[in-house]
Amino acid sequence: MKKALLILSVLFISMSYGQEVKQVPQINVSGEGKVKVIPDQATIAVTVETKGNNAKDVKKQNDEKIEAVLKFIKKMNLAPADYKMQRVSLNPQYDYEKKKHSYNATQTIEILLRDLSKYDELMEGLVDQGINRIDNVTFQSSKLAQYQSEARKLAMKDAKLKAEDYVSVLGQKVGRAMTISDNSQTYFPQPMYSAMKTMEMSDASAPRQTLAVGEINITANVTVSFILE
Repeated sequence: MKKALLILSVLFISMSYGQEVKQVPQINVSGEGKVKVIPDQATIAVTVETKGNNAKDVKKQNDEKIEAVLKFIKKMNLAPADYKMQRVSLNPQYDYEKKKHSYNATQTIEILLRDLSKYDELMEGLVDQGINRIDNVTFQSSKLAQYQSEARKLAMKDAKLKAEDYVSVLGQKVGRAMTISDNSQTYFPQPMYSAMKTMEMSDASAPRQTLAVGEINITANVTVSFILE
């Protein structure tokens, strides 16, 4: 019985090797879709940093400045969900030359500004109330998901068009897609500050323009394998 099974197994393997592996004609192409969007909101991370020789005093001064900053943010009528405390720290530092300890207290607030026309007013007010470090400003679109979908569709159309161009000279047609690989990234522009005019050279009643937000380049990149018919 075992001998018969062994013979059948050998015959099956021989038949399998004897069969030709059928190759499916395919074409692999890449596609890119781009959508340029003007940002309509920004995420801003700002910090109050206080230094001194006494930990308790440093923490107290830092808390007082943060309290003033939060009061100002509330006056700007920002929704409570649009700002939050991100980081709080109190760290000792040692000066080896003077052989003395000092302390550094920081508190960071992250703000989502949904109306960019308030940007200058917000930033000036934050600095006036004690903010002494701007950590990051990231411009965004409130309709990011919609624009990403548009970019993906454009990338697929671009890939199919390339495939059709290549096979048009061969008398073949592009069939269904076998595989799709997505490698998409979104670029968020950082702030670009325009030149500041002195008060003597500008109209004090005119609104200050200190920011050029640029554009967000939403790009989708795909690699697609199509069957050839």
